[in-house]
Amino acid sequence: MIYARVSTSDQSCARQVTELTAFAARAGYDLVEVFKETASGTSAKRVARKRVLDLAQARQIDAILVNELSRWGRSTQDLLESLNRLAGWNVSVVAMNGMTFELNTPHGRMMATMLAGIAQFERDLLSERVKSGLVAARARGKKLGRQPGQRPKSDKLAPQVIEAVASGRSYRWIARDLGLSKNTVTEIMKRHRQRPS
Repeated sequence: MIYARVSTSDQSCARQVTELTAFAARAGYDLVEVFKETASGTSAKRVARKRVLDLAQARQIDAILVNELSRWGRSTQDLLESLNRLAGWNVSVVAMNGMTFELNTPHGRMMATMLAGIAQFERDLLSERVKSGLVAARARGKKLGRQPGQRPKSDKLAPQVIEAVASGRSYRWIARDLGLSKNTVTEIMKRHRQRPS
């Protein structure tokens, strides 16, 4: 099984697949299928990766070959979680540099421990940056969060909601059609009824 997250360039895609195929042949892997992912590595919706994980869960593959580990996980935490899932299905991830990630081996567990530490470090750094930014914004007098009375989307859609209710449509259908929650529709109507005539 080869999983390649590739750029949209056909030349780059062909090169990566050729390199992975040659690596599979040298390492003695029987190639089952090649998956090409053009979605961004930061995207949570990667169709090809989901298909690979489905095959792994169905125990139809033993290993996933990738040109580099960063191509498989969108973050250290995501990488660690997916490696743990794959370990539960006895499927390893093999990077083209020869590193094999099998969490049922001492080497694999050591790598997982290191990755978990890095993931925690990344989360802590992000948290510190966010807190620092909030403190700096407050020091500049910036009011954070949605301010009282601000309802841009519901205020914009209020006339459509009122008109739909007047025509006999249910709150649930109105919410679905306008992309609102049923509670928002209820609040719009509540405010509308409380307005002085």
